[in-house]
Amino acid sequence: MRKELFAVEMIDHQQEVALPQEWQQALRDATSQAWTMVVEHACEAHHLLDIDELEIAFVSRADSDRIHREFMDVAGETDVITFLHGELVICPAVAAAQAAEHGEPVLRELLRYIIHGMLHLAGYLDDQESRKIVMEAIQERLVEEFWMREDFGVFAEENAKFFGK
Repeated sequence: MRKELFAVEMIDHQQEVALPQEWQQALRDATSQAWTMVVEHACEAHHLLDIDELEIAFVSRADSDRIHREFMDVAGETDVITFLHGELVICPAVAAAQAAEHGEPVLRELLRYIIHGMLHLAGYLDDQESRKIVMEAIQERLVEEFWMREDFGVFAEENAKFFGK
């Protein structure tokens, strides 16, 4: 099964974390490239064949909290919310906090959230520990693969120096 992604739309609706154009372009390119890999790993119950465009909206903590409450009935901001029609809502401030906590670059954490959301569209769930383990294994393999590619290479090198890795 092969389904090409028609377009990746990326919109920055927040001002809490600077998202340079170079980061956005690298994320957009990785998303397009990762899409076909995610399609190949799709579960039976997935929504990928109905999606021609993936929209990624970067939102503030307040907007993340509002959307989380409104659509999932859960209080508090979150990292990524996946809508099955092909929209990912990502909070860069959460990414920055998580990245700092784990000693990782913010850009890599944002890449992780995008791949995580795409895996949800591919039918993966993380609502039970066993499912979460499977999903995270695929997610981390893809994050590592794309992080080492040329699009992210310069960022990986810069961040390695910053984090002493």
